[in-house]
Amino acid sequence: MAKKKEAKIFGTFIDRNMKIIRHNYLKVFKEIGVDITTEQWVIMDCLYEENGLSQTELATGSFKNAPTVSRIIDLLCKKELTERLRFDNDRRRYKIFLTDKGKETYEKAFPYVVELREKGWQGLSDSDYKTFLRIMNQISLNYEK
Repeated sequence: MAKKKEAKIFGTFIDRNMKIIRHNYLKVFKEIGVDITTEQWVIMDCLYEENGLSQTELATGSFKNAPTVSRIIDLLCKKELTERLRFDNDRRRYKIFLTDKGKETYEKAFPYVVELREKGWQGLSDSDYKTFLRIMNQISLNYEK
């Protein structure tokens, strides 16, 4: 077994950064009067890009599992930001759509999300971003093997 000093503890750094990022997003969402979480934002972002996705497609596109996506959609539906409509040929499956209120909420928050993304990359280059993506993808591949 590897000694703790020798093991690369990247998970701790990933977790720390996710907490800081999530906190900043939630703070900004609250300041602008948008009642959503970062997890809900991810689903809304997918739907804004392509409205009418299935829950399975949303799970794949957001890297979340199906039960988590279902709970997020339930909450977004309660807030009247999304709606579920049945597939014409399959009564067991639903397409998920942003409502007009959901689109307005997304469009209100989007400029602030862009600012937050830019803030996160201050002092870093496009090359750093490419390296970051390569490293994160490699870590994922390592665990999927």
